[in-house]
Amino acid sequence: MSEVRVLLLPGDGIGPEVLAEARALLEALGPATGLRFSFSDDLIGGAAIDAYGTPLREETIEAARQSDAVLLGAVGGPKWDYLPKATRPEAGLLGLRKELGLFANLRPVKVFDALADASPLKPEIVRGVDLLVVRELTGGLYFGQPSELVRGPEGRRAVDTLPYTEAEIARIVDLAFRLARERRRKVTSVDKANVLNTSQLWREVATEVASRYPEVTLEHALVDSCAMRLVSRPRDFDVLVMENLFGDILSDEAAVLAGSLGMLPSASLHGAPPSRPGSPARLFGLYEPVHGSAPDIAGRGIANPIGAILSAAMLLRWTLGQEAAATAVEAAVADVLDAGIRTADLAGSGTQPVGTAEFGRLVRERALARLSAG
Repeated sequence: MSEVRVLLLPGDGIGPEVLAEARALLEALGPATGLRFSFSDDLIGGAAIDAYGTPLREETIEAARQSDAVLLGAVGGPKWDYLPKATRPEAGLLGLRKELGLFANLRPVKVFDALADASPLKPEIVRGVDLLVVRELTGGLYFGQPSELVRGPEGRRAVDTLPYTEAEIARIVDLAFRLARERRRKVTSVDKANVLNTSQLWREVATEVASRYPEVTLEHALVDSCAMRLVSRPRDFDVLVMENLFGDILSDEAAVLAGSLGMLPSASLHGAPPSRPGSPARLFGLYEPVHGSAPDIAGRGIANPIGAILSAAMLLRWTLGQEAAATAVEAAVADVLDAGIRTADLAGSGTQPVGTAEFGRLVRERALARLSAG
């Protein structure tokens, strides 16, 4: 069996609970895929602050570098809101992305048929939605300098800086086109080119990259109109590519399409995935659900593990080239939802509510059954 080293960073709030289901899934699938998973654990975010006084240790960064992939639960919570921005739990996640060079964040948004009625939008709007947000992750406002809040005799003044280079834009846009080429062959590049110089450069570079992919259609969209279309005509989109802040906001907005933020997985990668999923080449990635730490329900066993489970499926696909296993997991989630089984955030009339661990167990059973059936 081939050994796969996975670093687990449970983090804060419900992070440990949902990550436990992702780990159990990978362990269960190991024999069927010819893989032996070796797990190590470390702290990040608020848990690391409490234990070590910092949201991210150098030892954790090195442990990540020595791993084939990282699975993360969630970071943050009101407990640490009093801290300066640079030392809050979220700084640990931002620092890990930066130190590992994870410039590309993939956030797929696919509406399961069984949950079309769970969205606050009309079922006829969300049914059949299958889009992918490609977010630039290591540039822009989150890392630009100067970034400061100044308090002086004339009052308070704040500044953030939004820098992007041609190379940073080109590599993320090129990735979006490569992914779109294997999907429905449409890229929507999101910017604010009518106001921002960085967006004007973004639009220029996106157009230049598009010339190398004549089989893929490019459209430019201003971020405000794109936000409106996401909730009015979401099926218009295939692959959306955008800078860091826009990606953070719009990918969370897109979560409403799926019915719950707990549904969505993500992959943060330091290179371009293979031209087709299923390549045997290993690509390092940080995989995490996009939901927050939800401290109000932590420890109650009711958190939705779907985002973490689907993040494990992305790990199987992009890092390990296990397309059949990844597809089996995604189909297993659909099977359990089709059976009317729900976690508390999705439960409604005519459904069977279950806890985090039970939902995870049912998905594992169905994924193994699908793999066994070929």
